[in-house]
Amino acid sequence: MGEFNFSVILDAIRRSPEGLSRVELAGIVGLAAQTVSNICRRLLNQNLIVEAGKYGNGPGKPRTILKLNPAGMYAVGVHLDPVETNYALLDLTGAVVIHRTLPADPEGEPAQVVQAMASEIDSIIAEAGIERSKVAGVGVAAPGPIDGATGVVINPPHLPRWGRVSLREDLHRELKLPVLLDKDVTAAVAAEIWAGGRSGTGSFAFIYMGTGIGAGIVLDDDVIRGSSGNAGEIGHIIADPDGPPCDCGRRGCIKVSCMPENILEEARKDGVKAVTKLKGATLQESMAALAEAAAEGDSQANALLNRVAERFGTAVSVLTNLLDVDHVVFGGPFWKHFEEKFLDALPALLNELSVISEVHGLEVVGTSVSHDVGAVGAACLVLEDTFGPNANSLVLAEGE
Repeated sequence: MGEFNFSVILDAIRRSPEGLSRVELAGIVGLAAQTVSNICRRLLNQNLIVEAGKYGNGPGKPRTILKLNPAGMYAVGVHLDPVETNYALLDLTGAVVIHRTLPADPEGEPAQVVQAMASEIDSIIAEAGIERSKVAGVGVAAPGPIDGATGVVINPPHLPRWGRVSLREDLHRELKLPVLLDKDVTAAVAAEIWAGGRSGTGSFAFIYMGTGIGAGIVLDDDVIRGSSGNAGEIGHIIADPDGPPCDCGRRGCIKVSCMPENILEEARKDGVKAVTKLKGATLQESMAALAEAAAEGDSQANALLNRVAERFGTAVSVLTNLLDVDHVVFGGPFWKHFEEKFLDALPALLNELSVISEVHGLEVVGTSVSHDVGAVGAACLVLEDTFGPNANSLVLAEGE
């Protein structure tokens, strides 16, 4: 119970960037003033929080404001993706201290990839000049499916050599640091909760737009992972009933009509010059060219992105109606190419398709976190696991 209360106090301070006094904390968390005072003393002694001035205009002793100490602890996040590998070192507030993006080799041997990953993480810690004991751990965001219990990546799309890789244990063996593994969409949700502000509260769906498309789900501030950690696999939701055939036997699934590679292939068939003239360009470069052409008035590029927005509206409405969420957050490495079009078209479309529009509206927003939300989220998973309130800690072991 003591450790749970410790986390509850720290979490309350984290959620109040302007700081809280001990009296305010006691009122928020419902603990006795002496208990709050004792826990705050522990947090101060561990350098996880700092005293940040005093306030008080009325009679009585001024109250001391408590805030998170950014340098109190750090976490490293890694996003494994077929196109690029992102790294992020976060401080305790969730702010990015160091960020690196390196090209990925989808044909690379997993053992070599893990060694390169460990080397890069060691380099980041050294560059930051922090003691290794100040690193709470390393979070890895990977494309699904995964085995959450054992930390194994299982046959992710576009990574043909990753048949069944014990990524969590292999990286831990290289680094000698705690390692967590989760799906990239779940990591993105963690980033939104820990560092995203208002958009990371309540009930929401996070639509992750990367090399693949996935969904993260949060209901009443709780992340929904499913029985094996693979909740949010939305590839076979139908986005376009008249779309191309899918390997599941149906037509127009997200998997064959909404992925960046699908959109670019459609652009080439439509003869969008900004895309057809590119030779040897990456997915990111090609999507940037398509978005730029649309912004500059190319009618074919605009028509294509309008169709894509409608497909996403159709598919995402299945989630919003099923889950009864307050808002939808879009993010991920490719979100920046769709942002303007989607934020213009999707709010009205999703509310039109909502079966509960007479009860409440549905807000559509872009992520408050940078495009490398996977790496940031992976580090946030570590911070949440280390310092977030976890009701499981209240369950006593058998026989106690």
